[in-house]
Amino acid sequence: MSDTSRDIVLRRIRESLRKTAPQPERPDFTEPLHPRPAPGDDLAVLFAQSFVRVGGVFFFCESVEHFYDQLFAYKQEKGLEHLYVWEPELKKLLHAGNIVFQGDEAEFLDHAEASLTTCEALVARTGSVLVSAATGSGRRLSIYPDQHLILARTSQVVTDIGDGLKLLQQKYGADKLPSMMSLTTGPSRTADIEKTLVLGAHGPRSIVLFLLDDAPAATT
Repeated sequence: MSDTSRDIVLRRIRESLRKTAPQPERPDFTEPLHPRPAPGDDLAVLFAQSFVRVGGVFFFCESVEHFYDQLFAYKQEKGLEHLYVWEPELKKLLHAGNIVFQGDEAEFLDHAEASLTTCEALVARTGSVLVSAATGSGRRLSIYPDQHLILARTSQVVTDIGDGLKLLQQKYGADKLPSMMSLTTGPSRTADIEKTLVLGAHGPRSIVLFLLDDAPAATT
């Protein structure tokens, strides 16, 4: 009695099940998830590209005077009357540049249209800004105002999130980390309601970064 087509198919299935499928090689879990940038890559450029890609507004500042000019122009363009700045070093910097700002909490809840803070690190891979509650800006200035402006330096740019967290551990100690650490990647956005994208639902509608070049001048 000849095998039916069904018998042939079942026999092939049984034969294939007897064979041991080749197993992939065990991954090396010590290797980084993403390849590291090439030695010649400029992390500041990589960060700027990632930051703009996720919706950030980026300004490169060649000097402190250049920062003053660009910040003043941005305030004029956006009509910002209330720029809240609470960190002492930032206050001194803006006083020196004759930049008008709000240095206390007067009418903060009613007029917090913009804030200027520093940050802990900039993550080139994702275009994220790492902030913490350890600065004079506390928790609120990076979250509550409609526009979050940040002054950072090229020396703060790191490759990955892990590198940024290592900087925090080195700065504060592993047992004295800030009570709040946050990674901001682009403006606050959500599409939870009817899948309609809404900006500013859980934080600033815009994030603006002024990157000040603090690399040492090249010598000849």
